[in-house]
Amino acid sequence: MVKDKKFYKTILRLSLPAAFQSAVNLLVVMADNVMVTRTGENALSAVAQSNAITTFVTAGLTGLATGAIVLISQYWGKRDEKRIRTVCAVSVGACLLFALLAIALVQLFPRTLLGLVINGGETAVINLAMQYLPIVCLSYLPLALTSALVGILKGVEVVRVTLYTTVLSLFANIGLNYVLIFGHLGLPALGVKGAAIATVIARLLEAALVWLYFFRVQRALPITPRHLLKSESWAWQDYARFGLPVGLTDAQWALVNLLKAVILGQMGKTMIDATSVTDMMMNLGTMFTFALAGGACVVVGKAVGEKDYKRVREYAGTIQVMFLGIGAVMCTLVFFLRRPFASLYHLNEDTFALATKMIAICSFTLLGTTYHASCFVGINRGAGDSRFVMLVDMICGWLVVLPLSALAAFVFHWPLAAIYFCTRIDQCFKWIIAFFRLRGNKWIKNVTRSDQAAS
Repeated sequence: MVKDKKFYKTILRLSLPAAFQSAVNLLVVMADNVMVTRTGENALSAVAQSNAITTFVTAGLTGLATGAIVLISQYWGKRDEKRIRTVCAVSVGACLLFALLAIALVQLFPRTLLGLVINGGETAVINLAMQYLPIVCLSYLPLALTSALVGILKGVEVVRVTLYTTVLSLFANIGLNYVLIFGHLGLPALGVKGAAIATVIARLLEAALVWLYFFRVQRALPITPRHLLKSESWAWQDYARFGLPVGLTDAQWALVNLLKAVILGQMGKTMIDATSVTDMMMNLGTMFTFALAGGACVVVGKAVGEKDYKRVREYAGTIQVMFLGIGAVMCTLVFFLRRPFASLYHLNEDTFALATKMIAICSFTLLGTTYHASCFVGINRGAGDSRFVMLVDMICGWLVVLPLSALAAFVFHWPLAAIYFCTRIDQCFKWIIAFFRLRGNKWIKNVTRSDQAAS
């Protein structure tokens, strides 16, 4: 175990704002869901399944931004600000291009996309979703800018802006939801359309605040808007080689989740609503885990950039022990809070029973999730081992989770709770792969220029 108190303080300093941001983002989504359930029986299904598409886009943007952190954190260890600024231009460009592509697809083929995640027989649900998705997709562009800039700042150990943006997002989104969904302050009640408009406005305000902080307030990385227009071929090459695998990992993981939503969406409205509640509870159970793993990624990456590989290994061992303890706590909390949490939603008796049963079963997977997140998201990514993580996620998602879930749903016709468990079956064994990967030294890779060989 690392005895240096600065190590723990640094991880917490980097992680707590991100955990707070994750909590607020989930609370905003939960507020959307809880509020729209008061507008009609089909509203939750429409918004939840539309947000399956938005979740895919968000995960892709997060992955692209995190991919840049792999490079930025290691250059930060070398204090090479010039190359960091060049990587910044690549990160912002990649995120904006991805968001524009996603918006174009939603605007051109909204009903086709919704038909993938909602059973074709649920006509009323699809019609409501058609009011929501084409509007809410406009939030992808400001979200892309926010994700890229916040990721850059995190790579140079600046995280305070996260606190500001999350507070703004929380109050703006909930306040606008209240006004636009139900029709207050003289405005008409817009229902699910109001929820979408509220999200777009909140994302615009969030992006504006991040932009102001990035160029006017923070002093860790001297940079101007003009620097974001100056990218170089070497930066795109390095990003494609070491950073893009992180983005692809998160994007394909999000695509797997989207296809899981496709499978579960064919099980009917009860399954859709129960899945929405269960997914939210599972996300709340892992939000601190992934935030802490993101902080570990920066700490490990900085140590690799400084070429202190002995310290990297010490960090890795300590991080694994820390996360085992966190996983045990989160498993217990999620299990015992499942009924009070589900009662927040306006659910019928059958849906409530199914949701609490699914949460109870899957709460035990959180221990494995927490451990492998500490390794794959924190240690391996920070050490430049992102391609291995991408390979593991692809094999588990495409060759295990999706086939088993499809067979359980459409061939074996298992109970709904068992089908949902199949969508999380990889959380029960990925920790084993993570454990053995960190036993050797192949996972430590210095990806900065002038030293890209494995240590």
